[in-house]
Amino acid sequence: MTTVRLPLFPLNQVLFPGLVLPLNIFEERYRAMMRELLKAGEDEPRRFAVVAIRDGREVAPTAPGLPDQTALPERGPAAGFGADPIQAFHRVGCVADAAAIREREDGSFEVMSTGTTRVRLLSVDASGPFLVAELEELPEDAGEGAGALAEGVLRAFRTYQKRLAGARERSLAGTELPDEPSVVSYLVAAAAVLDIPAKQRLLQAPDTATRLAEELKLLRAETAVIRHLPSLPAVDLTRTPTSPN
Repeated sequence: MTTVRLPLFPLNQVLFPGLVLPLNIFEERYRAMMRELLKAGEDEPRRFAVVAIRDGREVAPTAPGLPDQTALPERGPAAGFGADPIQAFHRVGCVADAAAIREREDGSFEVMSTGTTRVRLLSVDASGPFLVAELEELPEDAGEGAGALAEGVLRAFRTYQKRLAGARERSLAGTELPDEPSVVSYLVAAAAVLDIPAKQRLLQAPDTATRLAEELKLLRAETAVIRHLPSLPAVDLTRTPTSPN
């Protein structure tokens, strides 16, 4: 078992390998994390782990952008996550590599990072200025029939996009979709309009084929819903929202 210790960044979203994650960093615990990452050399990876927060487990508010100067938020690396922080997080996450970290004059940061490798959360250390996790790297096995499933998922995803565009009364920008099964599985998981528990189940699927099979069911179900509810609101699949922290 290959394990690694990395700074831990909990979010109210799921990060997938290969997907871009922009961040606006305002909280001191995450500012401290970015300052630590900046100590790495220019040619060294600046890696941290992203895990999704379990629904209802964040017990104190975190700054969603410009902080409320009148608020008195809980302090410390585990603020908002209870006495045993690991219980507040989903156990499978993704390593992120921060390609660009820019510090603003007020000490906050703009960060552009990309998901790289799935990891399992083993333990959380809250003794320092930010959370640090012990993580087990998870291999991405293809599973049986991944290639054929990827073709089916791509067809279903194109239909889903068309239905979604129709529901919004405008067309989505056309993009060239990949054909490598694992890449397809992660792209579709990130782009589909699904809640965090559904995305989390896709992230922690035991292999690519299992993930693709689940996506095929989800896409068909979502497409059927959109067909019967043409006014269904949806987010723009061509953009990834900046995560406020």
